Amino acid sequence: MKPPLAGIKIADFSRVLAGPYATMLLADLGAQVIKVERPGVGDDTRNWGPPFDAAGNATYFLSVNRNKEGLELDLSKATDQQAALELIASADVVVENFGPGGMERYNLGYSKLISNNPKLIYCSISGFGTSDKAATLPGYDLLLQGMSGLMSITGNDEKNPTKVGVALVDVITGLHAVVGILAALRARDEQGVGQKVELNLLSSTLSALVNQASAYISGGVIPKALGNAHPSIAPYQSYDAKDKKFIVAVGNDQQFVKFAGVVAPELLSDGRFTTNQLRVENLLALNEKLSAVFSQKNAHQWIASLSAVKIPTGEINDVKEAFDLAASLGLSPIVDVDGVKSVANPITFSKTPVEYRSAPPNIRK
Repeated sequence: MKPPLAGIKIADFSRVLAGPYATMLLADLGAQVIKVERPGVGDDTRNWGPPFDAAGNATYFLSVNRNKEGLELDLSKATDQQAALELIASADVVVENFGPGGMERYNLGYSKLISNNPKLIYCSISGFGTSDKAATLPGYDLLLQGMSGLMSITGNDEKNPTKVGVALVDVITGLHAVVGILAALRARDEQGVGQKVELNLLSSTLSALVNQASAYISGGVIPKALGNAHPSIAPYQSYDAKDKKFIVAVGNDQQFVKFAGVVAPELLSDGRFTTNQLRVENLLALNEKLSAVFSQKNAHQWIASLSAVKIPTGEINDVKEAFDLAASLGLSPIVDVDGVKSVANPITFSKTPVEYRSAPPNIRK
């Protein structure tokens, strides 16, 4: 059977990460994606390295651009603007992240495009929205991690705010873009009209703060960094065993009874730890006792003992170990497309599978 988005054509004017990640996912689902890049320069990420693969391609670029066709256009030239107009006139979706007013500078603004193609889905991704003030702010993932509050709840303490180890803001925004585009396509199928879909990195990240955002909005609590601990569940963090760190994730009181039975039965008679709320309130005292016990055995011993009574626990893997784990579980986490390896799309369908048709466009071989 055909993949879910077979027959959908996407003109991709986005670059770097949020937009390209979204369009790659849509391409995996069968959409035809034409990636538009500047002649002789291309997407910024073509030069973001090291690391590079054996052929000299930036692995950053390779990570989000498979299954796309390449097209070079200099949008400062009238002839290439016309070529872009013709491409978009035949497309179902256009994706861009030029920033507020960016496409208009090249005579490719939404109003003009939708008048030429009334069923067009126009997805615009910005850093902070479209207000005059927002337009002056640079939309880089690191800045957004800081300005969104994400860094304030990441790290060991309030004095050392820490970014996440991947450009998570861009990834989250790209996923929201996919949701918005798919919903707009569904609405178009039902109602016969196109529309603009707008995303910004700040709003996407605030949404992704979920319980931490709700703590402030509904509870008046400003969350803070807790290292690997959890603000609402305990014990739910990493601990030092005799040889290395490992993770324990006790999610309810019933699990805690089993957990304490293995680790330290005396915890069950301590009134400070009988409920999850009390354990959170007395986390320092709880961790003092657990740290003393966990330091007596190696991590694999604790993991084996706790897993035997179905307590969520595990190692802290590096990226290689994580891929080895996925492979050992039969998940086939890596795909090879025309000699270029990338992470497999995580979505599986019983009847309309994703496709891996081509490596990123115009790569060196």
